[in-house]
Amino acid sequence: MPGQQLELFDPAPAADARQRPRAPATIAVPEPAPITLPARPAILPAGTRWREIALDARMLGFLLRRSRRKSIGLVIRDDGLLVQAPTWSTLSQIDHVVREKAGWILRKLEERDQRLHLLALQATQWRAGGAIPYLGVRIELVLDSTRPAGYAGDADAPRAGDALSLPLPEDAAPDRVRDSAGAWLQQRARIDFGRRLDRFLGAAGLSLKDWRLSSAAGRWGSCNSDRRILLNWRLIHFEPHLIDYVVAHEVAHLRVMNHGPAFWRELGRLYPGFKEARDTLAQHHPDSLPLI
Repeated sequence: MPGQQLELFDPAPAADARQRPRAPATIAVPEPAPITLPARPAILPAGTRWREIALDARMLGFLLRRSRRKSIGLVIRDDGLLVQAPTWSTLSQIDHVVREKAGWILRKLEERDQRLHLLALQATQWRAGGAIPYLGVRIELVLDSTRPAGYAGDADAPRAGDALSLPLPEDAAPDRVRDSAGAWLQQRARIDFGRRLDRFLGAAGLSLKDWRLSSAAGRWGSCNSDRRILLNWRLIHFEPHLIDYVVAHEVAHLRVMNHGPAFWRELGRLYPGFKEARDTLAQHHPDSLPLI
């Protein structure tokens, strides 16, 4: 049976109000567009029905699914709001919960719209001359089918404007460019994260059973009681000090498998000044990046 698993953003002590989080230069978020309320799908998912209620002078539509659960749950998906309700709950009870959570729903729908907008924009990245973030700087994609993949510069210390050459024709489809760039980035993530793990494990005087890359939705890193660590490979887009925070965070869990005071003392010992990095990274969700 898998060991207990701890996620990166479990409840943490309040950030020092005197510290101002520094947003990474790699992520540019456009001005938010007006919220798009979900429309009724042409084909409803199995086991759901469509329901609409008046919300802030507008009609909010959502998918309703009944199940043998104990409470009413709300989930924002790419296709809109899904309400999961116990079989015994009435429609008026369901509507009451939706209205009560109206602020949260509208905020999450706005975040969904922004994420989908960013993902729609990413197609312009995957071409010759496109730019992607790598270790906190934007590097340019060069497509050349006559050469193997290679980085023009120091891949351990990239500079803005460096070029990543991919073995593809200049007119390659965006999905081929994305997959090729992603393979190179994951290769670099294995090298980069491995070095950081070695450094923090040495500082902690600890050993690790295993680690691997992940693309888990909703978490940058995790550690379980079997002494296995997962690190989201998309961290390779961020500045090194943010990667250091995640790695140090998970290494600290090898000694303290909770988020109590002892854990934060251990993390502070391994990575002094971690609060700024933690607060900066907390602004970004793995699925919110306009990346791969």
